[in-house]
Amino acid sequence: MKEATTTNREFTVTRVLKAHPYFATVPAAQLEELARQAVRRTFSAGETLFLAGEPSAGLWLIERGRVKAYKTTTEGREHVLHLLGPGDSFNDAPALDGGVNAASTTALTEGVAWVLSAATLQAALAQNHELALGVIRGLNQRIRQLALQIEDLALRSVTARLARFLLQQKENPSLSGPAVTRALIATHLGTTPETVSRALRTLEETGAIAFDRHRIVIRDPNLLRNIALL
Repeated sequence: MKEATTTNREFTVTRVLKAHPYFATVPAAQLEELARQAVRRTFSAGETLFLAGEPSAGLWLIERGRVKAYKTTTEGREHVLHLLGPGDSFNDAPALDGGVNAASTTALTEGVAWVLSAATLQAALAQNHELALGVIRGLNQRIRQLALQIEDLALRSVTARLARFLLQQKENPSLSGPAVTRALIATHLGTTPETVSRALRTLEETGAIAFDRHRIVIRDPNLLRNIALL
């Protein structure tokens, strides 16, 4: 494949940065400087991008493709923390404090990402308070999401957790598609594929969802919200 010109490369990275909430209000000149320092990474489906506990390469921003961020128990059981797609960032915390990777990340599809080193990101934060505020808002949203995940695991049944996940799929394309299998959904919801299948049948029997071949169709969003306890 022919390498992109510097101009095209910087245009692409600037577009990816500008679309992310962290960088939405950053002036053009600073975005261009960040774009020049970003490192392009390609990945294949099934490729491990990095492991928890390893030194961090920095902040990753997805241009194309999907990845999962997960933790593994001492028994080898996996729990998926985030399903991420185009426009999403990951490994945010280590990029900000210079620490090691907090979770492992594996590609679900082939794709392209751009990486900003911790030093690059921290220098940009020192120069622009709007960027700092954007990062604070973004991290606050991540904390809220993790709190909801903990609440779901502790207080809601698998059927309720699955109902919430199906509603989230309507709003977030990163949570749907061929790569998001029942086995993957199960590891995200803290259960087994067999239990997910039983919960799907329960939701179908209530009339909240229907199946169109292998595709799940939400028939009654309000009923699904009630089941999700929203």
